[in-house]
Amino acid sequence: MEISQIIPHIEALIFASDKPLTTIELVELINNALAFIEDRASQEQVESAIAAISEKYNSEFYAFEMREIGGGWQFLTKKEFHKTIAQLNGERFLKKLSIASLETLSIIAYKQPVTKSEIENIRGVNCDYAVQKLLEKELITIAGRKEEAIGKPLVYITSKTFMDYFGINSPDDLPKIKEVLMEELIEATKIPDVEEIESEASSNS
Repeated sequence: MEISQIIPHIEALIFASDKPLTTIELVELINNALAFIEDRASQEQVESAIAAISEKYNSEFYAFEMREIGGGWQFLTKKEFHKTIAQLNGERFLKKLSIASLETLSIIAYKQPVTKSEIENIRGVNCDYAVQKLLEKELITIAGRKEEAIGKPLVYITSKTFMDYFGINSPDDLPKIKEVLMEELIEATKIPDVEEIESEASSNS
Protein backbone atom coordinates (compact mmCIF):
# COMPACT_ATOMS: atom_id res chain seq x y z
CA MET A 1 0.00 0.00 0.00
CA GLU A 2 1.35 3.43 -0.95
CA ILE A 3 2.10 5.85 1.91
CA SER A 4 0.43 8.64 -0.07
CA GLN A 5 -2.76 6.57 0.08
CA ILE A 6 -2.47 6.13 3.85
CA ILE A 7 -1.79 9.76 4.81
CA PRO A 8 -5.28 11.26 4.23
CA HIS A 9 -6.90 8.39 6.14
CA ILE A 10 -4.62 8.98 9.14
CA GLU A 11 -5.41 12.70 9.06
CA ALA A 12 -9.13 11.97 8.93
CA LEU A 13 -8.98 9.47 11.78
CA ILE A 14 -6.96 11.70 14.10
CA PHE A 15 -9.08 14.74 13.28
CA ALA A 16 -12.35 12.89 13.98
CA SER A 17 -11.21 11.04 17.11
CA ASP A 18 -12.05 12.44 20.53
CA LYS A 19 -8.98 10.73 22.02
CA PRO A 20 -5.36 10.24 20.96
CA LEU A 21 -4.91 7.27 18.63
CA THR A 22 -1.89 4.98 18.93
CA THR A 23 0.09 3.83 15.92
CA ILE A 24 -1.24 0.29 16.35
CA GLU A 25 -4.83 1.56 16.45
CA LEU A 26 -4.23 3.56 13.29
CA VAL A 27 -2.87 0.48 11.49
CA GLU A 28 -5.95 -1.53 12.44
CA LEU A 29 -8.43 1.22 11.57
CA ILE A 30 -6.86 1.88 8.18
CA ASN A 31 -6.80 -1.79 7.24
CA ASN A 32 -10.39 -2.21 8.37
CA ALA A 33 -11.47 0.79 6.30
CA LEU A 34 -9.60 -0.03 3.10
CA ALA A 35 -10.03 -3.80 3.37
CA PHE A 36 -7.17 -4.61 1.05
CA ILE A 37 -6.39 -8.15 2.19
CA GLU A 38 -3.38 -8.61 -0.07
CA ASP A 39 -1.97 -5.11 0.39
CA ARG A 40 -2.39 -4.26 4.04
CA ALA A 41 -0.75 -1.23 5.62
CA SER A 42 2.17 -2.14 7.85
CA GLN A 43 3.16 -0.43 11.08
CA GLU A 44 6.34 0.84 9.40
CA GLN A 45 4.30 2.45 6.62
CA VAL A 46 1.97 4.11 9.11
CA GLU A 47 4.94 5.39 11.11
CA SER A 48 6.42 6.88 7.93
CA ALA A 49 3.08 8.47 7.10
CA ILE A 50 2.86 9.94 10.62
CA ALA A 51 6.34 11.44 10.24
CA ALA A 52 5.29 13.00 6.92
CA ILE A 53 2.10 14.44 8.44
CA SER A 54 4.01 15.84 11.43
CA GLU A 55 6.49 17.54 9.11
CA LYS A 56 3.66 18.94 7.02
CA TYR A 57 1.90 20.63 9.93
CA ASN A 58 5.13 21.93 11.48
CA SER A 59 4.99 24.59 8.79
CA GLU A 60 4.35 28.13 10.02
CA PHE A 61 1.29 28.25 7.75
CA TYR A 62 -0.65 25.99 10.14
CA ALA A 63 -1.91 27.03 13.58
CA PHE A 64 -2.01 23.41 14.73
CA GLU A 65 0.33 20.44 14.73
CA MET A 66 0.18 16.68 15.20
CA ARG A 67 1.76 15.53 18.44
CA GLU A 68 2.08 12.31 20.38
CA ILE A 69 0.45 12.80 23.77
CA GLY A 70 -1.26 10.50 26.22
CA GLY A 71 0.22 7.52 24.40
CA GLY A 72 -1.29 8.38 21.01
CA TRP A 73 -1.47 10.95 18.20
CA GLN A 74 -3.67 14.02 18.22
CA PHE A 75 -4.01 17.38 16.47
CA LEU A 76 -3.23 20.23 18.87
CA THR A 77 -3.09 24.00 18.51
CA LYS A 78 0.47 25.30 18.59
CA LYS A 79 1.60 26.87 21.86
CA GLU A 80 1.90 30.38 20.45
CA PHE A 81 -1.89 30.41 20.06
CA HIS A 82 -2.58 29.36 23.66
CA LYS A 83 -3.79 32.79 24.80
CA THR A 84 -6.11 33.00 21.83
CA ILE A 85 -7.90 29.69 22.39
CA ALA A 86 -7.73 29.95 26.20
CA GLN A 87 -10.53 32.49 25.88
CA LEU A 88 -12.79 29.63 24.84
CA ASN A 89 -12.01 26.96 27.43
CA GLY A 90 -8.50 26.61 28.82
CA GLU A 91 -8.40 29.47 31.30
CA ARG A 92 -11.90 28.74 32.54
CA PHE A 93 -10.89 25.14 33.24
CA LEU A 94 -7.82 26.07 35.27
CA LYS A 95 -9.59 28.84 37.17
CA LYS A 96 -11.98 26.27 38.57
CA LEU A 97 -9.06 24.63 40.38
CA SER A 98 -8.27 26.13 43.77
CA ILE A 99 -4.72 26.73 44.94
CA ALA A 100 -5.09 23.69 47.21
CA SER A 101 -6.13 21.55 44.24
CA LEU A 102 -3.23 22.79 42.11
CA GLU A 103 -0.76 22.10 44.92
CA THR A 104 -2.21 18.63 45.42
CA LEU A 105 -2.11 17.94 41.69
CA SER A 106 1.53 19.02 41.53
CA ILE A 107 2.48 16.69 44.36
CA ILE A 108 0.69 13.76 42.74
CA ALA A 109 2.29 14.52 39.37
CA TYR A 110 5.82 14.50 40.77
CA LYS A 111 5.49 11.88 43.52
CA GLN A 112 3.13 9.35 41.91
CA PRO A 113 2.08 6.80 42.86
CA VAL A 114 1.30 8.51 46.16
CA THR A 115 -1.18 8.05 49.01
CA LYS A 116 -3.36 10.76 50.53
CA SER A 117 -1.42 10.67 53.80
CA GLU A 118 1.84 11.17 51.87
CA ILE A 119 0.32 14.19 50.13
CA GLU A 120 -0.84 15.59 53.46
CA ASN A 121 2.63 15.13 54.98
CA ILE A 122 4.05 17.32 52.22
CA ARG A 123 1.30 19.97 52.27
CA GLY A 124 0.82 19.90 56.02
CA VAL A 125 -2.97 20.06 55.76
CA ASN A 126 -5.90 17.75 55.04
CA CYS A 127 -6.39 17.20 51.29
CA ASP A 128 -9.65 15.20 51.17
CA TYR A 129 -11.55 17.92 49.31
CA ALA A 130 -8.72 18.66 46.86
CA VAL A 131 -8.30 14.99 45.98
CA GLN A 132 -12.04 14.59 45.48
CA LYS A 133 -12.19 17.60 43.11
CA LEU A 134 -9.26 16.27 41.09
CA LEU A 135 -10.98 12.89 40.81
CA GLU A 136 -14.19 14.58 39.67
CA LYS A 137 -12.31 16.45 36.96
CA GLU A 138 -10.58 13.17 36.00
CA LEU A 139 -7.13 14.77 36.34
CA ILE A 140 -6.07 11.97 38.67
CA THR A 141 -7.09 8.36 39.06
CA ILE A 142 -6.87 5.62 41.68
CA ALA A 143 -4.13 3.16 40.76
CA GLY A 144 -4.76 0.60 43.48
CA ARG A 145 -3.65 0.24 47.08
CA LYS A 146 -0.33 0.43 48.86
CA GLU A 147 -0.34 -3.15 50.08
CA GLU A 148 2.69 -2.82 52.37
CA ALA A 149 1.27 0.17 54.27
CA ILE A 150 -1.01 -0.09 57.30
CA GLY A 151 -4.64 -0.09 56.22
CA LYS A 152 -3.62 -0.54 52.58
CA PRO A 153 -4.43 3.08 51.58
CA LEU A 154 -5.40 4.05 48.04
CA VAL A 155 -2.65 5.36 45.77
CA TYR A 156 -3.16 8.12 43.22
CA ILE A 157 -1.57 8.89 39.87
CA THR A 158 -2.20 11.46 37.17
CA SER A 159 -4.66 10.42 34.46
CA LYS A 160 -4.69 10.36 30.68
CA THR A 161 -6.86 13.50 30.86
CA PHE A 162 -4.06 15.23 32.77
CA MET A 163 -1.54 14.32 30.06
CA ASP A 164 -3.92 15.36 27.28
CA TYR A 165 -4.64 18.72 28.89
CA PHE A 166 -1.01 19.60 29.56
CA GLY A 167 0.15 18.26 26.22
CA ILE A 168 2.57 15.61 27.49
CA ASN A 169 3.00 11.98 26.53
CA SER A 170 3.95 10.69 30.00
CA PRO A 171 4.79 12.05 33.48
CA ASP A 172 8.46 11.83 32.44
CA ASP A 173 7.81 14.81 30.15
CA LEU A 174 7.11 17.11 33.11
CA PRO A 175 9.77 19.76 33.80
CA LYS A 176 12.35 18.48 36.26
CA ILE A 177 12.04 20.10 39.69
CA LYS A 178 15.74 20.97 39.70
CA GLU A 179 15.33 22.78 36.38
CA VAL A 180 12.40 24.83 37.68
CA LEU A 181 14.24 25.74 40.88
CA MET A 182 17.34 26.70 38.92
CA GLU A 183 15.33 29.01 36.66
CA GLU A 184 13.78 30.68 39.72
CA LEU A 185 17.21 31.06 41.32
CA ILE A 186 18.68 32.65 38.20
CA GLU A 187 15.75 35.05 37.95
CA ALA A 188 15.99 35.98 41.65
CA THR A 189 19.73 36.66 41.52
CA LYS A 190 19.80 38.46 38.17
CA ILE A 191 22.02 41.55 38.46
CA PRO A 192 20.66 44.71 36.80
CA ASP A 193 22.84 46.22 34.11
CA VAL A 194 24.63 49.57 34.45
CA GLU A 195 21.95 51.51 32.56
CA GLU A 196 19.24 50.24 34.92
CA ILE A 197 21.28 51.29 37.98
CA GLU A 198 22.03 54.76 36.55
CA SER A 199 18.39 55.25 35.54
CA GLU A 200 17.18 54.35 39.04
CA ALA A 201 19.76 56.64 40.64
CA SER A 202 18.68 59.55 38.41
CA SER A 203 15.02 59.10 39.27
CA ASN A 204 15.78 59.08 43.01
CA SER A 205 17.99 62.18 42.93
